[in-house]
Amino acid sequence: MSFEEKRAWIYIVVAAGVAVVYFAIILSRVPGTDVATIAYMWPMLTALGVGIAANIVLNMVAAMISPREAGKTDERDKQINRLGEYVGFYVMSIAAVVPLGLAMAKIEQFWIANTLYLAFVLAAVASSIVKIVAYRRGF
Repeated sequence: MSFEEKRAWIYIVVAAGVAVVYFAIILSRVPGTDVATIAYMWPMLTALGVGIAANIVLNMVAAMISPREAGKTDERDKQINRLGEYVGFYVMSIAAVVPLGLAMAKIEQFWIANTLYLAFVLAAVASSIVKIVAYRRGF
């Protein structure tokens, strides 16, 4: 497994894992509550910070485990990365329509912010899946 594939695995696990925990905590508060009163901002900022920090730390650990592979990329890695980023961009562009529509409909900020965060998570997951599939099945 190349180092870039390891990075894609780290990214998908962290993005999905942090999002699952965040949404489990936040959405458990929704039933029977006015969403305008739910304090979601700090948990969301915490989730973003934890995701960024975990991604950095796990990439450093992966680089320490296999230092010869770290930082080495070839043309195939660059093409796979580009393809994954393109797919992530398109997923984000399409998914961002939902929070935009919610904002136009003047829905509570809680839903707008959380659907936007979900759009970012979906883009990260889609990008990583495309990269992993490209590495596994050939590019």
